[in-house]
Amino acid sequence: MHNAAYDRLKARFARIAALGEAAAMLHWDASTMMPPGGGESRGEQLAALAGLAHELLIAPVVEEDLEIARAEGEWEEANLALMEHAHARGTALPTDLVEATARANSACEKLWREAKARADFALVRPALTEVVRLQRETAQALAAALSMGPYDALMDGYQRGITAADVEPVFAAYEAFLAEALPRAEAIQAAKPAPVPLPGPFPTELQRALCRRLSERVGLDYEHARLDESLHPFCGGTPADVRLTTFYDEKDASKALLGVLHETGHALYERGLPEAFARQPVGDAAGMAVHESQSLIVEMQACRSDAFLGFLGRELRSVFGGPAAPYAAENLAGLWRHVERGFIRVDADEITYPAHVILRFRLERAMIAGDLEVADLPGAWNEALHRMLGITPPDDARGCLQDIHWHDGAFGYFPSYTLGAMAAAQLMKAARAAEPGLDAALAEGDMAPLLAWLRRNVHGKGSLLGFQDLLRAATGKPLDPQDFIDHLRARYLA
Repeated sequence: MHNAAYDRLKARFARIAALGEAAAMLHWDASTMMPPGGGESRGEQLAALAGLAHELLIAPVVEEDLEIARAEGEWEEANLALMEHAHARGTALPTDLVEATARANSACEKLWREAKARADFALVRPALTEVVRLQRETAQALAAALSMGPYDALMDGYQRGITAADVEPVFAAYEAFLAEALPRAEAIQAAKPAPVPLPGPFPTELQRALCRRLSERVGLDYEHARLDESLHPFCGGTPADVRLTTFYDEKDASKALLGVLHETGHALYERGLPEAFARQPVGDAAGMAVHESQSLIVEMQACRSDAFLGFLGRELRSVFGGPAAPYAAENLAGLWRHVERGFIRVDADEITYPAHVILRFRLERAMIAGDLEVADLPGAWNEALHRMLGITPPDDARGCLQDIHWHDGAFGYFPSYTLGAMAAAQLMKAARAAEPGLDAALAEGDMAPLLAWLRRNVHGKGSLLGFQDLLRAATGKPLDPQDFIDHLRARYLA
């Protein structure tokens, strides 16, 4: 009887996961293929799927089966515990709130695209106000069910086991480091010869072919993946059918190339998840901070390393031609590890990027707490960025409209970016210690030693371990921000 109950739960959660996969494909299509007039209909489709999945999760039989189910073995026990956690989150939320949230997010996202293009916050403000209202309602309901603060309850949906109280001291310490390190990095950079721009133009078709080839070289199997274009690069789809997107600029090939390498890191994680637990909670990724660590260990730690840049320069020159000097590793490092106080998070360097995340973390916490109204967001954003980096956005497209996340209802997500960057540095340090030939392999464009280590220590673990325990198992310690700071000092301040 006990095993039968657990088997019923596994079947139900597999069905919930399949509905989530269908929604993921609809989200991908909305960003890549859907005509503009399809937005309202797509919102209803996503709301229907969200409602169906939610009803499956909160059905009375789930609680009954959870009470009597027993699981044997470490993986099965972890799977059952994750089912219980998902059920607790699900039963805290009425289905009409789940569906209303899905509709509001979809409607706001579509308006955001137009508002960003026009740099007109007023256009999306009413829709974003509704999104925030529903997020506050969701946060309050989850907080009561999970015995945690409202914002922590939203964070829990993206990265289990990490709270605002965990993040605050890490971010405060980074702010102190930034105040000292940023001026030093700028001075060191200014004392060096300016890097030589790569000779363009860079035809889109050549970029597209190069991006796919390098993504494959890093380890992605395109029998189970595809690469398309969207306004905001992302990795979506399912572990068996991964969808990557990027955008191309014929004046600057680095945007697409580095973006695809970043998204390939996400895709490799999805492809490496344990197949034996596909569509089960324990077979999912371990959270968004872990996910971000996998994109950044590929893009920032490996592909922007001195070793890999030599290989990458040769690849670029073979495609786009021109003199050798611009493609030298030292020159690419000057171009692609350039430190600058900029307005745009996705274009930020490693040193200033956490400042953008800290800004968003504080603003979204204030919005969820009711201490910041949506109407006041542009001014609060500009003030915070000036305080952090000493610059003020010239318009809202380069300010509070630049990201899709809040307009799509993703509150509690932003801390994962910097926690992921810190975890990536910690994991790379451990990988180098375990694989002494790793950098020699990177110099030949060979990511296999790093990928094999990640498969064993991260990808293949699924959600068996939480964020901190995963790091302990892989590196011997929980998150240690000092590894990230040591990495930045070696790369930018030496």
